[in-house]
Amino acid sequence: MVVLSSQPFNPHWQCPPFKLPSVDGRIYSLADFKDNEALLVAFICNHCPYVKAIESRLIELAKRYQKRGVATIGICSNDPTNYPDDSKEALLLRWQEKDYGFPYLIDENQSVAKAFDAVCTPDLFLFDAKRELFYHGRLDDNWKEEHKVTRHDLSDAIEDLLAGKKPPKDQISSMGCSIKWKK
Repeated sequence: MVVLSSQPFNPHWQCPPFKLPSVDGRIYSLADFKDNEALLVAFICNHCPYVKAIESRLIELAKRYQKRGVATIGICSNDPTNYPDDSKEALLLRWQEKDYGFPYLIDENQSVAKAFDAVCTPDLFLFDAKRELFYHGRLDDNWKEEHKVTRHDLSDAIEDLLAGKKPPKDQISSMGCSIKWKK
């Protein structure tokens, strides 16, 4: 397992356009979220222990903020040939079992991950209403043990965004497994 950290925060960076199928067969594009106050894009997968450790917290956060106009999408860009846990069928099953409540998209040709410069799972990008990057960092300060969390970095960033504040100055990179690129 290769552990990487997400790229540093890049203010004013625009959300790249995308058009991807979801695990349930629907097609989503950036335009589908034009009316949302914010958009959280989470590069995740099924097999990564870092994603598994934060998965329930991410789902709960997405559901909590959906009511306040924050849309969330998950994107899996991993090579399903070498990582069958990240196949469309396996992703669909996990999405249903965990009741994600947000679209889980499949980046089969990995072009969206490359456009985002995503490097790990989880890799979390929060965009404002103009789709400028507001936050690019970790979910919280303890990926492994939820009961030891003392800082809720992503939730705090969402609150700042919704309150009209500036992006947080200290954005600590997310950490996780490398995206599994096709050869």
